[in-house]
Amino acid sequence: MRSLLSILLFVFVSNFTNAQNFRGLDKSPLDMIEYPARGGNTIARILYGRPQLKGRDITRLVPEGQLWRFGANEATELTLYTPMKVNDKKIEAGSYTMFAIPRDNQITIIINSATHIWGTYYDQKMDLVRMTVPLRQVTESLEAFSMAFQKSNSGIDLHFGWGNYRGTLPFSK
Repeated sequence: MRSLLSILLFVFVSNFTNAQNFRGLDKSPLDMIEYPARGGNTIARILYGRPQLKGRDITRLVPEGQLWRFGANEATELTLYTPMKVNDKKIEAGSYTMFAIPRDNQITIIINSATHIWGTYYDQKMDLVRMTVPLRQVTESLEAFSMAFQKSNSGIDLHFGWGNYRGTLPFSK
């Protein structure tokens, strides 16, 4: 009986120690931005995967004229806590996905009513708004795709960039 208990204890301890192996970091870690960033009533939040260049050409990672999930892994999720306007189109408070189509020196940002989507599963019939914004080329390169909100005169601006490209999507009240 004593040896049976020893064997069971060994099996239990072996399985428990194996269960503590954690997987490594995601290649495109999840990030979140909010406005305002600290305290106050949150107006908007974005959850997005942050792909890295790692020496690769951005135009191969985000080909011109093709739908991009505006990040990595799951489609980028926009949550508005108050109604806002994009391109003079009112968007009610709620959660949405964001996609983009880069072309030449501009990018079309799409806000779609679908949620909880992996990758670029996409139904154009669920688009709420599309807005084409210019892309600026700068000398400073960003290794990871990045986003940040900033207060503007009419609401908030979503600044985004990757590599040597930068753009701004305005949200107004």
